[in-house]
Amino acid sequence: MTVRERTEEIERLTLSPYARLSEKSDGRARPEEPCPLRPCFQRDRDRIIHCKSFRRLKQKTQVFLAPEGDHYRTRLTHTLEVAQIARTISRSLRLTEDLTEAIALGHDLGHTPFGHAGERALNELCPTGFAHYTQSVRVVQLLEKYPQGLNLSREVLNGIACHTKGPEAYTLEGQVVKYADHIAYMNHDIEDAITAGVLHQQALPREVVRVLGATKSRRITTLITSLVENSGDGVLRMDPEVRAQYDALHDFMYATVYVDKRAKKEEQKVGRLIEELYQFYKQHPERMPGQFQQIAAAEGADHAVTDYISGMSDEFATRTFEALFVPQGWSLQY
Repeated sequence: MTVRERTEEIERLTLSPYARLSEKSDGRARPEEPCPLRPCFQRDRDRIIHCKSFRRLKQKTQVFLAPEGDHYRTRLTHTLEVAQIARTISRSLRLTEDLTEAIALGHDLGHTPFGHAGERALNELCPTGFAHYTQSVRVVQLLEKYPQGLNLSREVLNGIACHTKGPEAYTLEGQVVKYADHIAYMNHDIEDAITAGVLHQQALPREVVRVLGATKSRRITTLITSLVENSGDGVLRMDPEVRAQYDALHDFMYATVYVDKRAKKEEQKVGRLIEELYQFYKQHPERMPGQFQQIAAAEGADHAVTDYISGMSDEFATRTFEALFVPQGWSLQY
């Protein structure tokens, strides 16, 4: 028996009947020989961690554009917090942690530079629209190691595609990541907003504080505990009172922090920057790297330019804009 087979046996003996066992995976688009050490979902997780798109998340905005300080979240630290919360829930419910973690680590790989401001800009520019969750699937299916992609399992692809909107993931592990994403971003965005001075602790709704807790740690613990204690029979659910205040906190954040003029004052510039890059590369596809020129030839310039810009980090997008549109200094040689 190989190491992988022993791990699969442990899954069979210890996990919930509602868990998606590694040996029961729906497989990949291109069949592969099993690894002697790692079950299939662990291989998916490792492929995501080692891909270029994952590394670029460290320089992509979470909520606050170009924050002055080392402790604000980036898209990478958000992803890691989602993975930690998702694993805690998955372990507590005896689900498959490797599958949960793979989905969590890959869920934002297709996110744009400048957070949701960049996403909105690309959605307006691309004729077919743009959503980061569908782009995340495109990244792992096509753009990484172009053109073969990472060849991830169907469960991971489905979990990534369904982590925010649309139908629920068909595995409980994928549904756990959707909960974990919301729990993570709402609570760490509160902490970042308080640090930035755009939100005061006292402004949080009293009933939310009473039910969920006054601190980030307490709120996260309350939400996870409620989800674990009330889920069963293959259905994820929270206590009704906790769920009501979870929804109230969501509404509060979208009515205050996410529309705060001080925090968002730079976002009006994002649309202009993205549009200028988009129009330039659409007119000059030969200026993009080779794989995006191939995509332009195969699928059209709009797809290629959207793929190229959405993959940029904040810093790279800004440097590229400056190189293309900001006059560069020069000096006469005597």
